[in-house]
Amino acid sequence: MTKLKRIKQRRKVQQELDSVYFLKLIMYLIIGAHWLRLTNGSGQNVASLPVGLFIGMGFALHDHFRIDRKIEFAVLLIATLVGFYAAIGISLSV
Repeated sequence: MTKLKRIKQRRKVQQELDSVYFLKLIMYLIIGAHWLRLTNGSGQNVASLPVGLFIGMGFALHDHFRIDRKIEFAVLLIATLVGFYAAIGISLSV
């Protein structure tokens, strides 16, 4: 095998399918929108934690294809903002 063939084989990068990438973006959108809200007895919001953002960032950091990490982080941040105003997530009373 010539040296040029070996170099070309090393450069061959595995690419993911468009459908897999689209499903991952949907997953980041759904996970990123989840919040953990703590409320008192009268229903007032005491604290809110973006749990979905932290879980989604963990998924994005351990992703095999690191090419589109910036897009995944942007989707997570948008989903987190939408989830805050849409009240998506878990609400606990303290």
